[in-house]
Parts: sequence; C-alpha cells; structure tokens
Amino acid sequence: MITGELKNKIDSLWEIFWTGGLTNPLDVIEQMTYLMFIHDLDDTDNIHAKESAMLGLPFQSIFTTEVKLGDRIIDGVQLKWSVFHDFPAQKMYAVVQEMVFPFIKNLHGDKDSAYSKYMGDAIFKVPTPLILSKIVDAMDDLYDWMAELKDMDVRGDVYEYLLSKLANSGVNGQFRTPRHIIRMMVELMEPAADDVICDPACGTSGFLVAAGEYLKENKKDEIFYNKEKKDHYMNHMFHGFDMDRTMLRIGAMNMMTHGINNPFIEYRDSLSDQNTDRNKYSLILANPPFKGSLDYDIVSADILKKCKTKKTELLFIELFVQMLRTGGRCACIVPDGVLFGSSAAHKAVRKELVENQRLEAVISMPPGVFKPYAGVSTGILIFTKTEHGGTDNVWFYDMQADGYSLDDKRNKVNENDISDIIERFRHRDMETDRKRTEKSFMVPKQDIVDQGYDLSINKYKEMEYVPVEYPPTEEIMKEIVELNVQITEEIEVLKGML
Repeated sequence: MITGELKNKIDSLWEIFWTGGLTNPLDVIEQMTYLMFIHDLDDTDNIHAKESAMLGLPFQSIFTTEVKLGDRIIDGVQLKWSVFHDFPAQKMYAVVQEMVFPFIKNLHGDKDSAYSKYMGDAIFKVPTPLILSKIVDAMDDLYDWMAELKDMDVRGDVYEYLLSKLANSGVNGQFRTPRHIIRMMVELMEPAADDVICDPACGTSGFLVAAGEYLKENKKDEIFYNKEKKDHYMNHMFHGFDMDRTMLRIGAMNMMTHGINNPFIEYRDSLSDQNTDRNKYSLILANPPFKGSLDYDIVSADILKKCKTKKTELLFIELFVQMLRTGGRCACIVPDGVLFGSSAAHKAVRKELVENQRLEAVISMPPGVFKPYAGVSTGILIFTKTEHGGTDNVWFYDMQADGYSLDDKRNKVNENDISDIIERFRHRDMETDRKRTEKSFMVPKQDIVDQGYDLSINKYKEMEYVPVEYPPTEEIMKEIVELNVQITEEIEVLKGML
C-alpha cells in the first residue's frame, strides 16, 4: 500500500508536472510511466549483467557502445538514467528528447510486438529543461524510498496509486486490484511452465506480472534452463486485452521491465466479436469490470446465446468459460451479486459453472478490500472447464481479514487470512470434516442445487449461538434499587458541599 512519506513524494512529483503545464491526468501518468520505464531499463540491464556474470553466460547490454538512431550513431552509455541524470538541465533535456525517447520507442526489434504497437505513437511532452530536471531529481528521491521497501511490490502499487488519481474511473467501473489479492489468486492457481495465461481485462497487467514472478520464483530451473520453455515464457505464455490504450502502454512496459520480452497485449473489446479466442487458454486470472451495462449489439452473439444479459460481470464469466480450453482453470473476482442474484441470467451463469463445469471454490472477501477506491463486496470464483460437469463438493471460505484495516486508510494490521486460505485450498481433501461454523467448509453439489444454485456463503454457513445466562429479575431489581439509593446519598453530599 502507498502510505506516508512515499505517498507524499509521489504527490510532490505529480505537482511538478501539474505546475509545469501538464494538467491532463492521463498525460501526467503517461509521461511519468515513460520516465519510470527509462529508469527501470537501466536497473534491469544492470541486474541482467550481474546474473549473466554469476552464471558465466554472455551478456549484451541494450546500452551498447554504439546505438543507431535514424541516421546517427551515438554512444549508448549516455542513454542510461544513471548517466544523463547528472547532466545540466539543457543537455539532459536534449538527450532525453532527441535520443532516449526515440531509443525506447524503437527498443523492441519486433514491430508486431505489444511494446512496439503501443510505444510507436508515444510523445514526449515534458515542456521545459527545468521541469525535466526537477522531475528527474524527484524520481531519484522516490526510487531511493522504494529501494528501502524491498519486501513490497512497491512499483506496482505506485502505478496503481497514479491511476487512482484519475477523476473518471471509466464507464465500466474500472478500478485497481490490490497486489496482495492478485498474489493470493496466483498462489491459489499455481501456474505451470507450459500454461497459456490470459487476462481479458488486463489494465496494467497486474495478474500477468504476478504470474510471471511466481514462475520465476517457483519454476526457474524448469523454464530458464530449457530453450523451448523459456521461449514460451518470453513470447507465447502471456496474453492481455484492454480497451484503454494508456493501460496497454503501461501494461506492455510493466511486463517488459519484469523480464517478459514479448507479451501479447492487444487493444480489444473482449466481449465483442473482435475477440475470436475460444478454447485457447489453460489459465485465466481476472478482475473484470463490474459496473455498467452493455448494449446487446456490441456483445458477441455466442456469449449472448448462453447468457442473455447486459451485465458485464455475468458476460465476462461466460466469456471465460468459452476462452478456456478443456481442463483450463480460472480464478476471477466477482461482485457479491453474482453469487446470489435472482435474475434468470444470474441463475443461468451459476448453473453453468455447477452443472457443466467443475466449480471448485468460492472465497467471500470483506467489503473493505477495494477501499478507498470502491466499497463493493466481492468474492473469488475458482473453476475448471470440463464441459461435462464434475462439481462434487464446493469449498467455501469466509475471508474476514487481508492484512489491512478495512476502512479508507487501509493501514497494515496483524489479522490476515491469506496464508490460511492458500494452505487450506491446497489441502482441500482435509476440509471435508470441517463444520459449517468454521471459516472454511465443503458444501455438496446437491445442497447448492437445492438452494437454486445460490453461491452466497451465508446460505450455507451455520452460526454457533452461545446461550447467555442472566441473573433472576429479582436480583436485577434489587441492584437497581441499591444503585438509586447510592446516587441519592451522593447527591445529598454534593448539596452539603455547596
């Protein structure tokens, strides 16, 4: 979470842009993102150089001694943030505008890559050398603070905090997914080295980045010492779609900086006929748009055939089923209404997951998880596409804490169910004997059918009532009389003092 001094530093950096004449929040976010990317390129290049040296592997820096920019050949070293940030303001501005920016726009050799697509029309908009110098100094200060918080995914939170400054969150209710919730969902799904992973509403690519980081941490030897699997990881594993070009730029740069060279990130309305991907992905991780309704004529006909509704949250669940290959898995965040809504479309979607696919888990999250951006109550659905049913027992978990206070401040607290959720989910075979008064329990499919496919945990959770014994009425009345006598005596004493 972005708090305290780090938040103040980001706000101060934002203020430099604002007072310098960049008053459109989207412009500020884009320019800040480009500069963060330039800074991270330098850091990442240095890390890769050290890793190659440790492994005894050859390494070719992207900042080679000679870099070709159009008709010019220049010394690539001066393109490094750690070098040009010491230049005088005028020289720094000239280097960034005339050399560094053209360099990052053409960094990726594949002109069909996601990075090339969304950097191709990027424009450097910082107005003056003085403003750029102030921005660079402020960003150096910001990165010093970020370096002190090594245990946190600060960079992802910085991106999301910047995005939270957008006054208009979009017609489809776009808002952030907390990083610790993303990581929990990735841990629950345990991506494999041969997975093909998709987020059809990817935003800044948070789920894809987290999946990539999980694989680096847990499947490093399997992926990076196998030529075919490394090529799959770099070029074919990750797919993301969004309808906001700014998000796509940020997402592409986010993925590249995390070491994924060529993710397939594309401008696409996932619910429309633009999206022809069917039976393709082995894993979908997503937090699709909740709010808003779409016109029937812009939704793909094969989705409407199965789910006749205008509600985006229901349409996306049906879309996930269709995009998954048989045996593919999905973990997605849904608003509570999906779990218990009484409309025909709500019931049809839930019946589809229970009867035709294998619904595995429903995790109920507390309403404060998405604060301060939204107070909506949400849950996580986990299912596997089978097309032949297979739902036996569904695992329910009543999540009550996520490690942060559930108010707008979202301060860190000791109460946290996340590690318990992951541990219990991975050992669901040991959950069958749990009582329904506990945090987690199994519900047989027939019980869900009998409840009209309602997936709200409150339908199945049992409350344990502890009887409270009160003293007899005579004793209570005696105590009240005694208290009244005592009060009268005290009042008389006070009168005497006056």
